[in-house]
Amino acid sequence: MMSSIQYRLNAPVTGQEVAAVFVRSGINRPTEDTNRIQKMLDHANLTITAWNGEKLVGIARSLTDFCYCCYLSDLAVDKEYQGRGIGQELIQQTRNQLSEQVTLILVSSPTAMSYYPAVGFDKAENAWIIRRKR
Repeated sequence: MMSSIQYRLNAPVTGQEVAAVFVRSGINRPTEDTNRIQKMLDHANLTITAWNGEKLVGIARSLTDFCYCCYLSDLAVDKEYQGRGIGQELIQQTRNQLSEQVTLILVSSPTAMSYYPAVGFDKAENAWIIRRKR
């Protein structure tokens, strides 16, 4: 029997733990470079993590000014735990840290395009991107 999922605000996590969740979730991130994953965590200013006991099973990692915009850079849930509302709760817990004045923004992978409208996101047609080299 699965214990209940606990959500933690800005809890310490390692690049290795998050890389493992990224791999188990199917999200495309540089998981072989745990130093880079660690830097991504170190420079985020809002993380919500989902835990089954002491096992990290999901993460929402964001960058925000807390007054105008919040970029939800990573939303990942271990495939074993998907379909249980954990992703939705990670989004809600993120929103709980923001005022109604803050726009929540994300860039979706092509495989997740149908998920985000189902959890309350509107598609934006006015975004631009300069892609990273790697």
